[in-house]
Amino acid sequence: MLDSLITSKTRLKLLIKFFVSASNQSHLRGLADEFQESTNAIRKELNQLSEAGYLEKNTDKNKILYRANTKHSLFKPLQKLIHTYLGIDDIVDNILKQAGDIQEVSLIGDYAEGIDSGKIDVLILGENVNQAYLLLLADKVGKKLGKQVNLSFQKTIEEQRYIILYTNHSTI
Repeated sequence: MLDSLITSKTRLKLLIKFFVSASNQSHLRGLADEFQESTNAIRKELNQLSEAGYLEKNTDKNKILYRANTKHSLFKPLQKLIHTYLGIDDIVDNILKQAGDIQEVSLIGDYAEGIDSGKIDVLILGENVNQAYLLLLADKVGKKLGKQVNLSFQKTIEEQRYIILYTNHSTI
């Protein structure tokens, strides 16, 4: 869907990386290694996105770090578009409908790092959670999106990076 609108695969990867979470940041070589692409292709797209105001550049030691410009007027709509493209909105909406007393839903794994690997890992925390329903739902959503959706119901130490998609403030 979005890949037919944004024909540059490198640009799409960069938009996913930086707009899935505003806290994601990276430098040229790190992005080239992560995407397994040439630094020239990455540099070209970074420059265009920076010049258009979508990305901010900051210098840290001898590296230029890039991150989404959260002050840009299109930041929220772009982030919403990326979340919709990745299927995050569908997952959260469906989970909350019939899943029990959900306290928190977080994106973990590759997508929390801004990497579109085709595998969406979601952490669901709560009381009396209907795990069977959620696993069936994850399979349906995965087929709809053409991605693999994996659910976890307990936090583990290895989850370094996560993005909270939903928090029920009344229960926390």
